[in-house]
Amino acid sequence: MFNALIVEKDAEGQTTASVQKIGMDRLPAGEVTVTVEYSTVNYKDGLCIGPGGGLVRSYPHVPGIDLAGTVEASDDDRYAPGDKVVLTGWRVGEAHWGGYAQKARVKADWLVPLPDGLTTRAAMAVGTAGFTAMLAVMALEDHSIKTGPVLVTGASGGVGSVATAILANLGYGVAAVTGRPEGADYLRDLGATEIIARADLAETVKKPLEAERWGGCVDAVGGAMLARVLGQMEYGASVAAVGLAGGAGLPATVIPFLLRGVNLLGIDSVLQPYDNRLRAWARIATDLPLDRLDAMTTAATLSDLPQLGADILKGQVRGRVVVDVNA
Repeated sequence: MFNALIVEKDAEGQTTASVQKIGMDRLPAGEVTVTVEYSTVNYKDGLCIGPGGGLVRSYPHVPGIDLAGTVEASDDDRYAPGDKVVLTGWRVGEAHWGGYAQKARVKADWLVPLPDGLTTRAAMAVGTAGFTAMLAVMALEDHSIKTGPVLVTGASGGVGSVATAILANLGYGVAAVTGRPEGADYLRDLGATEIIARADLAETVKKPLEAERWGGCVDAVGGAMLARVLGQMEYGASVAAVGLAGGAGLPATVIPFLLRGVNLLGIDSVLQPYDNRLRAWARIATDLPLDRLDAMTTAATLSDLPQLGADILKGQVRGRVVVDVNA
């Protein structure tokens, strides 16, 4: 028997989440069984835990969209008992039971060997948000970052925090956008060279093109803010868009794309090819200043998750939350 956070739905459609002891027979099918050590708390986890269930396909359900731990058993030659592994994406925690349990059974193709230089805890301090941030940075580099500072919107959140730290560690100037003035010191500690109030970029677009300000952008907000930022990009610069917190609509024109050659790069962490996942995790191990992880990370247990799920939906969770599933 082992502990798991189980989300259940009643006949009226209301969900409840509680820590329960369950057996291995409850786990879904998969080639590899992992003894989970750590997971994280992301916005999608809040949707899965919260009332109505959000993204969950069927009940009962174990949320947790990522996990890191040790292989316990494997029917795949790529993984042997004792191997350290990490899993992000593939709709784990949504369509398939996820990381909020002390055991997980998953498809071998979903896993990646834990790279040298990372512990399982550090990997989940990075987590899906940090993995997504690295994918965004890689995409910007692949399209050439221009001369101006790189803008990071939603910088106080999980993706934004890690993107800020990575970009600063690589030597780029970083302008961090936040709606929390009290968090300015936190962002400066991560390496941000300029702090911008969210209200300064939240206005609706008045002119399709403004003065060129940014040599690149990691946008974790979307919506009206993304539309505004597009008109401020340098010629040929790129925006790596990773989030929809500001909405899926884009009240922009084609002018930034036509007259300034701006590139809009969509970043999806769910269905990444294996080689790209390996590349991203290898870069995380070398290009993310691991000594800054503690500054952006708080700890949680399985029993903390129902409240944390609600808090993250309210925008009250800063940085990264590591879930020690064995605490």
